[in-house]
Amino acid sequence: MTSREPADELSLGRLRWTDLEEGDPVVVLVPVGSLEQHGPALGLATDAVVAAHVTSRAAGVLARERRRFVVAPVVPYGASGEHEGFPGTISIGHDALRVLLVELGRSACLWAEGVVFVNGHGGNVPTLVSAVRQLRQEGRAVAWTGCRAAGADAHAGLTETSLMLRLAPVTVQVDRLTAGPTEPVEQLMPALRAQGVRAVSPSGVLGDPTGADARRGDAILAEMVQRLVAELAEIDVDERGRLSVPGQAP
Repeated sequence: MTSREPADELSLGRLRWTDLEEGDPVVVLVPVGSLEQHGPALGLATDAVVAAHVTSRAAGVLARERRRFVVAPVVPYGASGEHEGFPGTISIGHDALRVLLVELGRSACLWAEGVVFVNGHGGNVPTLVSAVRQLRQEGRAVAWTGCRAAGADAHAGLTETSLMLRLAPVTVQVDRLTAGPTEPVEQLMPALRAQGVRAVSPSGVLGDPTGADARRGDAILAEMVQRLVAELAEIDVDERGRLSVPGQAP
């Protein structure tokens, strides 16, 4: 499974130091994912793939509007302890992720105008809030946001499966799609936090992916990209260090 590679002029990994010294100031976009179970039908790198695609597409839209953003390589690991009951999950935990994000932000801000972490995994949120708070207290122009769509379900369900059918269909084992608990995630959270996802869903799925299709995924992807473009155009940061757009639902 591969993540989307942005165009050469937008990919930090493909630029040279002279491109950055000679050009206009840039804001670095850092997709942040995870390596964790996504049920029997989706690949372990799903969160990283989605974050990388959404980030690179948004950067491409903004480039056409003459706004200069560059996309860093995706951070492929996250805080996924709730999924460690399943083989394949590799979690670096909140402490290690926090150190990584803080040091990444400090280093990039030595030459970049700012940094925005674009998150693809809900379990990373507390760490992002903490890391970005510290970086902002240190006077650095850093923020975070997520890959968001209205009505998205919790994990490996209709939303993520539709996205992956759009972004990387060969990685989806459609014949293994299976429904998990469909209750609101808030109802499942006490057991999930205490015992992990496997205690709540033996398959690892939270939601029902059986109606997923690429067309739905295309609409979800477009919404996520549109939201991110709007947030990056404004660079308005709330009290949690998260990008927001006035009048737009969080």
